[in-house]
Amino acid sequence: MNSPISKLITWQLSTGQLDHWTSYHLAAGAFLCKIFQWMNWSDFWCVMGVFIIGVLWEVFEWVIENYKPYGTKKKWAYNTISDIIVETAIAWWMVI
Repeated sequence: MNSPISKLITWQLSTGQLDHWTSYHLAAGAFLCKIFQWMNWSDFWCVMGVFIIGVLWEVFEWVIENYKPYGTKKKWAYNTISDIIVETAIAWWMVI
């Protein structure tokens, strides 16, 4: 029997939400948030800065790659939303 966490991870892998780039998005979100903190940005703007850069990166990725590396537009959408959530979540975690 699979645990609920195991089922969640399996679902995330099968839908394309988690891939080897997820760790890079986490690291980038933490790195950018820390830079914004060093620049004395407010907590809100540290998180929003990471969010805005994340969205811009995903738009750039779409222009360069389109959805083709993911196979389907649905997998691309899952992956894009997941990338933005993880990088913004790590920034939010750093400011609380």
